[in-house]
Amino acid sequence: MPIYAYKCTACGFSQDEMQKVSDAPLTVCPSCGASAYAKQVTAAGFALKGTGWYATDFKGGGNKPAEAKPEAPSHACGTGACPACN
Repeated sequence: MPIYAYKCTACGFSQDEMQKVSDAPLTVCPSCGASAYAKQVTAAGFALKGTGWYATDFKGGGNKPAEAKPEAPSHACGTGACPACN
């Protein structure tokens, strides 16, 4: 359920209220009882849960690109020490 910020314009009381999206907006202030309780415009606050949402999820573990391996010598000796291998 979303959390909405409300503020009373009569007494200044403010509070966050958890309501369904389909619920009607609250109008009566729980502090002073005036019909001046109104929903405020606020920034959206939500959290993305699970893997793959953040760049840091890909910076560890086995998702690294394969490193280049040195090529094996093409000469038959296989040591790389003879002049033909260099």
